[in-house]
Amino acid sequence: MSQKPPVAMIVAGSEATGAAGIQVDWKTLHQLGVYGMGAITCIVSMDPKNNWDHRFEPVPPHIIADQMEACINAFEPDTVKLGMMGTVPTIDTVSKALSEREWKNVVVDPVLICKGQFEGPGAEVDQALRDKLLPLATVATPNVFEASTLSGIEVTDEKTLAQAAQRIGEMGPRYVLAKGGMELPGEEAVDLLWDGQKITRYAVKKVGDKRVNGAGCTMAASITAYLARGEDVHEAVRRAKQLVTAGIEAQISSNVPVPALWQGGGVNRG
Repeated sequence: MSQKPPVAMIVAGSEATGAAGIQVDWKTLHQLGVYGMGAITCIVSMDPKNNWDHRFEPVPPHIIADQMEACINAFEPDTVKLGMMGTVPTIDTVSKALSEREWKNVVVDPVLICKGQFEGPGAEVDQALRDKLLPLATVATPNVFEASTLSGIEVTDEKTLAQAAQRIGEMGPRYVLAKGGMELPGEEAVDLLWDGQKITRYAVKKVGDKRVNGAGCTMAASITAYLARGEDVHEAVRRAKQLVTAGIEAQISSNVPVPALWQGGGVNRG
């Protein structure tokens, strides 16, 4: 019998095309030799008849709770990654389930509602995420929009990105990885990790000049996988950024205007 792989649980939304959400998370875990399981919180599908805008359908809270119960009792994971929640009842359900046991690693990717694309109680969801999920986080991984919204600081450059990361850190996460990506000016894609004392800068040359679907999900899922494998947070972030960069370079085009990152884009399991 071969050695059992590390395991990790994902709690996130489903995105039908495989370019984001729990599909990306599971592909990333598999690519990195981690057994993935999880609970689907909502169903998101892009509408080809309406400029590929998002259609959103929440999963009933009791079904989310049932899925988490099955995963936790089957494999007893100590590492979990949270993605899109979408509603306050979902956040309540997930936070309650997580609080019932100890976790070694909790990665919170604070995916906020795509405002303007479907109806939803955006401000209430944002506040519930601040109050009930961020305090549980080992690592939070907001992008520029999420960092601005959660911190109340308008992020326009590296200085304000660092300020936003520090303010989010005050909400409870032990580490905050604020992802600049393609959104900040300059030739580099910059991410900043706040560890409660200092900022560590991770930067690579930008690949192209447009964003790629799935980069944020893949970054958070990669960090989750490396933490499940026993890496520390700084090394997990460093290696995750390598995988994301390779995946962007190997991006896949489709009829959707924004290409998709490919998790199998050249980074092995080493």
